[in-house]
Amino acid sequence: MHKNEIIKIYGTNYKDMTKQLLERSDLAAEIPSPASRIGIKPNLVSPTPAEYGATTHPEVVTGIIEYLQERGFSRIVVLEGAWVGDKTSEAFEYCGYRVLSEQYGVELWDTQTDSSHMMDCAGVELRICDMVDKIDFLINVPVLKGHCQTRITCALKNSKGLIPNSEKRRFHTMGLHKPIAHLGAGVHQDFIVVDHICGDLDFEDGGNPVVRNCVMAAKDPVLVDAYVCRLLHYSVADVPYVGMAEKLGIGSADLSRAQISCIGRDQEGEIEQRRKVVAVEDAVEEVDSCSACYAALVPALDRLREEGLLEYLDEKIAIGQGYRGKHGSLGAGLCTAGFDVCVKGCPPTEEQVYKELKEYLLRRK
Repeated sequence: MHKNEIIKIYGTNYKDMTKQLLERSDLAAEIPSPASRIGIKPNLVSPTPAEYGATTHPEVVTGIIEYLQERGFSRIVVLEGAWVGDKTSEAFEYCGYRVLSEQYGVELWDTQTDSSHMMDCAGVELRICDMVDKIDFLINVPVLKGHCQTRITCALKNSKGLIPNSEKRRFHTMGLHKPIAHLGAGVHQDFIVVDHICGDLDFEDGGNPVVRNCVMAAKDPVLVDAYVCRLLHYSVADVPYVGMAEKLGIGSADLSRAQISCIGRDQEGEIEQRRKVVAVEDAVEEVDSCSACYAALVPALDRLREEGLLEYLDEKIAIGQGYRGKHGSLGAGLCTAGFDVCVKGCPPTEEQVYKELKEYLLRRK
């Protein structure tokens, strides 16, 4: 498979589709030897079922494992670290990966429990989990979906599951886009299988799945993310880490030179433009907030907007690590504990934010 290729397949038998895709891509030819330790990195951001639009379908990972085992590759592990506020062990269990592990004899590696080391990632020092160095060939299996802070998340950002929680928090103090781009220089993705089955095109933690029934294969994470930008009606400039990664030499964002093909009939069609985040972001004053906290606030605000209550908000809601030890009127998350009104939690849940802000707004109505 060439680095400028993206191959797609559509259907509803996700395991068999994935195996067909890997056969067409000739994945086996990319792996150094049968003795290589192969790491499969899904997106298990939280204990959320795949049909909710947030996590990688276990059927896709099953297809990868069966393809590899049928060709004599036996040293296979699934490695992941859920986002701050949730436990990977619970995500493994709830998302069906514990059963998958037992059925196929594949180890589950929880990077939240791993030690880590600092690494020079193209001029930026980042902390990487030690498990990454034990992998000879990394297969990234992201979900194509929206993100409330970076607009899209797919191949490049999925590597965040390979850094410790403390580093995930630090990423947000660094502006998020720059460390995501540089992480691509420190964690090399050898192959990418994109779960484009039913990702939520607004929020990374799901809730509004958009069914596409597609799986894609590629080798270039920058090209994949540039293609995702196009599918979701963004320019590459709208998602800064994609262009940054290209400048670092991690891949190419030039879709004019990409070869995009489909096994069977291409059912891509037009994806509805979604801008729920944009509709409510003016109500938020965000400084270095973690994804889980921000992802609880924004959909809660969208629900309040749909109910016509957001118009009664006459001040912005503060959120993020930049508000630790500070005072103000209204905040969300434990970092704003010093504010007059604060939805506490680290992170708070979406339902908690919704209920507490609704009560607050109804008092002001």
